[in-house]
Amino acid sequence: MIGKLKGTIDEIGEDYALIDVHGVCYVAYCSSRTLGKLGSPGEAAVLFIETYVREDQLKLFGFLSALEREWFNILQSVQGVGAKVALAILSTLTPPELANAIALQDKTSVSRAPGVGPKVATRIVTELKNKAPAFAGEASANIGLKQEIGEGVASAPVADAVSALTNLGYSRDQAANAVAAALKNGGEGADSAKLIRLGLKELSRP
Repeated sequence: MIGKLKGTIDEIGEDYALIDVHGVCYVAYCSSRTLGKLGSPGEAAVLFIETYVREDQLKLFGFLSALEREWFNILQSVQGVGAKVALAILSTLTPPELANAIALQDKTSVSRAPGVGPKVATRIVTELKNKAPAFAGEASANIGLKQEIGEGVASAPVADAVSALTNLGYSRDQAANAVAAALKNGGEGADSAKLIRLGLKELSRP
């Protein structure tokens, strides 16, 4: 079982990277986001690897972080999501963005990935909602509030403020982050008008 490759980039293809490890070149299939950040031929590279062994093939899938690899496996626990679709999702959303989308039950963001229709997107945000906090990475700070918003159990002022900000054109994730910051500044007892005002102030920061 191969868990990680450390070597030199030999080639970058459309959906794979060829990594030279002491003269042995390994083909690792990657998301377009990973390939874009990996580097250029001749540069050093490190990839976290998920090894797939089937009767008729052996494939390596490469990731920039262990967290990205975790999401690759978690996504495939959902019916209708195989390796190809999981990579497409990770090409579209970073692990923190994916955790946020699932917490907020944001099917639209998930369905932006090629090959993910409304039904599959619904299954992903529904079946994986309890996984989001543990695998949110840098997005973990506000993930609890986003789950409350996504499940419709957030307080009325919070829900109203998020709704108002999304109606102004902000994404649910942007709105939720702004309201989370507003709660810290305005206090848990702040009404919706105050949360909207403070949220807009937060969103206007460069």
